[in-house]
Amino acid sequence: MDRASAIKLVAITLLLLAAAAMIVISIRTRMSHSDGMVYFYDLSQQKLFPAPRSSVPPIRGIDNDELDGVRAIVISENGNPADRKHRRIAYLEKYTPQLKAQFEAIQKNGATASTSIRREDVPASTLVRRLTDRDWYPMDSAEGEKIVAEWNIPGPDGNYPVVCVP
Repeated sequence: MDRASAIKLVAITLLLLAAAAMIVISIRTRMSHSDGMVYFYDLSQQKLFPAPRSSVPPIRGIDNDELDGVRAIVISENGNPADRKHRRIAYLEKYTPQLKAQFEAIQKNGATASTSIRREDVPASTLVRRLTDRDWYPMDSAEGEKIVAEWNIPGPDGNYPVVCVP
């Protein structure tokens, strides 16, 4: 291999390594950002607020000690999470008091035989509703399944919505 070819090969290798490093940094930044906070919605104040992903809804809202903070699944309808103009709440989510107590016991003490949660029991104890609804529905009910699925359709531009984090 002549000197010019060797220089080209080194330059291409360095460019590929730099591109790979940028991709890894970008993915790590996005993952660490999204792992920390999610949107919650204060039912009495009717406002979104960020809270740790590990929070078990309902949680204390933004204005008092009332447990009126529920998880809000916020989406960008055009598939671009940076475009705040196209964000909306797809649905709200909370747990039954029994499931909330189990999740909090596991967070506090770790999983034990008495606190373990069967995966198949979670949807029936996860309640969902649209922002405009008054009633809550178990996620595994016909209406609950409709609520959690109806937002995930492509828009006029063909792009699917994406879930957004604060």
